[in-house]
Amino acid sequence: MGRDALFNLLRSYGLLVKKTRRFHITTNSNHFFYKSPNLLKNLEIMYAEQVFVSDITYIKVDGGHAYLALVTDAYSKKIMGWSLDDNMKVSLVKQALEMAHKNRIYKHANIIHHSDRGIQYCCPDYSDFAENKGFVLSTTQQYDPYENAVAERINGILKYEFGLKKTIKSINIAQKMVKQAVQIYNNERLHWSLDLKTPQSVHLKYNQQKYKSYAKKSA
Repeated sequence: MGRDALFNLLRSYGLLVKKTRRFHITTNSNHFFYKSPNLLKNLEIMYAEQVFVSDITYIKVDGGHAYLALVTDAYSKKIMGWSLDDNMKVSLVKQALEMAHKNRIYKHANIIHHSDRGIQYCCPDYSDFAENKGFVLSTTQQYDPYENAVAERINGILKYEFGLKKTIKSINIAQKMVKQAVQIYNNERLHWSLDLKTPQSVHLKYNQQKYKSYAKKSA
């Protein structure tokens, strides 16, 4: 039985896990900074380190929230960089991108950096930082999550499969959990969209094989 048929069966018996409402907002797109065009529209992603997608999600800790910035390779689904802190300052996303930049293997020029229209990604401090490292900026144009589907999907995997959805005792413990989760995710978790391969194995092979994607299908 395929995934869709299984979900339909579970839905018919009321056995699907209900989605929780997202109470904590991590994207503020109500700003006047320049928003780059969406360069992923109609783009065929053919190889590792062609496109990096970025996003911020929140982690509940005792007494408040922490914020996790992720940078993921759109082809291999490998998490290339991350940063966790108790705020959503520009330094959070810069640190994640700095790690991703250092973790590159192929050193392609003009890697597309795709994100939502959040103020952290659009402000001059960050855009100058990214462009000085050779990234070409791309942003979503609407509120449709499919415009940054890979990043949204990775957020959910880390939260629901690696325990980051729970309230964590402290930021220090959360950082250790994220580090361990990223290591396991990259090297051990199999993806249906990668023909049951791990992100790391797909990233290293660099064979330009076309895998399934999370891109929104046209009607």
